[in-house]
Amino acid sequence: MLTMEDIIRDGHPTLRKVAEEVVLPASDEDKQILASLLEYVKNSQNGEIAAKYSLRPGIGLAAPQINVSKRMIAIHLTDDKGTLYSYALFNPKIVSHSVEKSYLQSGEGCLSVDEAIPGYVPRYARITVKGTTLEGEEVKLRLKGLPAICFQHEIDHLNGVMFYDHIDKNDPLKPIDGATVIER
Repeated sequence: MLTMEDIIRDGHPTLRKVAEEVVLPASDEDKQILASLLEYVKNSQNGEIAAKYSLRPGIGLAAPQINVSKRMIAIHLTDDKGTLYSYALFNPKIVSHSVEKSYLQSGEGCLSVDEAIPGYVPRYARITVKGTTLEGEEVKLRLKGLPAICFQHEIDHLNGVMFYDHIDKNDPLKPIDGATVIER
């Protein structure tokens, strides 16, 4: 089981590398790593388990965050309509996106970043993601709102990009023109 001890922190070189594609069909080792990412996110949202193991709550985790430079992400969250998005994906890719932007009113956080970094992170309002599940099935997901933001955040990790790289350095809390504000 993964804990906060397994998560590398900001400044670690792996977080700035472009991760390698996972060779499919995935090896048992890669499947185990991907399953453990999803397990961490689920455990971190369970108050009892999170308290017992000192897990910081998260809604997504990427393999580079546990020092594995491979294209794997896990996401477990519920959108504003109560729909559960629980995915563990190999080689996720954004295949299309809207022109419109959106951002989280509260800003973004990251399990690899210990301090809060205030600022709005511009993201695409709608995206389509393709990836391969643990079972080897190819999926295509159309996302908006919090799920779209979370997928973009995790896919950024696969490209060596941190959420704060997107924040306007001169005016971090300047509203983003024409963007949809997502409450969390």
